[in-house]
Order: sequence, then C-alpha cells, then structure tokens
Amino acid sequence: MPPALEIENLRKHFGGVSAVDGVSLALESGRIYGLIGPNGSGKTTLFNCITGVERRDAGRVAFNGERIDGLKPWVIAQKGIGRTFQVIRVFPELSALENLMVVTRGSRAAARARALELLTFVRLEGLRDEYAGNLSYGQQKLVEFVRVLMRDPSLILLDEPAAGVNRTLLNDLLDAVRRLRDRGKTILLVEHDMKVVMGLCETVFVLDHGEKIAEGPPGVIQTDERVIEAYFGR
Repeated sequence: MPPALEIENLRKHFGGVSAVDGVSLALESGRIYGLIGPNGSGKTTLFNCITGVERRDAGRVAFNGERIDGLKPWVIAQKGIGRTFQVIRVFPELSALENLMVVTRGSRAAARARALELLTFVRLEGLRDEYAGNLSYGQQKLVEFVRVLMRDPSLILLDEPAAGVNRTLLNDLLDAVRRLRDRGKTILLVEHDMKVVMGLCETVFVLDHGEKIAEGPPGVIQTDERVIEAYFGR
C-alpha cells in the first residue's frame, strides 16, 4: 500500500528565496505527524504546495499513490485532503451549524445531520445556533476544525491548531485529533507549542530555511543538535 502522502524533492521559490528547498517526506495512513520549524522555515508554503494553493517549482506530490501536484485546490480537496489555516475563516453572521453546512452540496437534511454529529464530536452541540462571531476564539477554531471534516477527508492538515486556544478547549481538540487517528485518518499538523507536538505526534519533521533538517520520534527530535541550533542558535 502506498503512503497516504508522499513528497519527493519539492521546491518552491519566491524570487531569490527558497521557501521549500528539496523537501521529501512520507506519511503512512492512520498516524499523527508534526511539522515544526522556526518562523519562515517553509511550513505553510509546504502546506500550500500540497493543497494546490501554490504551484511547486519542482518535485512530486502523491496522495494514496496518485500524483496531485498541478491539480487545482478544489480538485485536491475532493480527493480527500482537508486543511485549516493559521487565520480563522468562519462566517461570523452564520450560526455554528450553518458554518458547517455551507461547505456541502446535496441533501440539506444529510448535511444538517452530519454537522450536528461533528459539533457533538467537539462538544459544541449546545452552541449550534449561536452566531460564529459570538463564539470564543477557541470555539471558532473548533468550528473551523470540524468544518474540514464535513467532507470526511482521509488526510487532514492542521495549521497551528493550538494557537490562542485555552487549555480546556485545546484538550477537546487534541482528543478529537486522536479519535480521528483511531478511525484511520492521517493528520499532519504545523504547531509552535512543543508540548502539543511532543505529546500528540508519532513522527516529527523539522524544517529550517526551507530544508528538512530532521525527522523522527518526538523524543529524538528534542535532543537533535541541528534542531536545537535552528530554534536557539546554539
């Protein structure tokens, strides 16, 4: 069985800057992976290249053995890849329930049932009729997170899910991520909170100046001299 996601020698330049410089990695199905690195190391650009938001300059991206580099973002999404963004993108004047239903087509009744199931999944069913703009920052992040799940993607890319979220809601989110993994989903998350990364991820990839400088279990990554130097300049 091919990896859920396979990236080979991916490159993306902006002018003279190498945002992603020859990155290769592979994700097996049903596991949680972390992608870390200092600000400007290329993490979000890598996400953008995977999802078709940015066109790669070179390299290969394959999803379940099928090449997806060069495809439009919505085509990639339809194949089963979902993502969140650093900046929350909820519709403030729609309810939490409507924020989920708006991304679906077809049966309204089926969409409503799925949305209610997902709000219950993250313990927000009691706020289903509340305007998203009235929810707390952490609650809005949970809404955005489960909105990605409306299409039942098999690969989920999370861009800084813990940022600005209080500990209680964060625990709900992390618990939900683990339950998704247990259901066979593959998760790749960008995160600056090292406690989250080390406690959640099974394998961690480290980028610095667009290059992958380390890969391995969290315990090994924590003591890697190249990683320490990238973060602390030692």
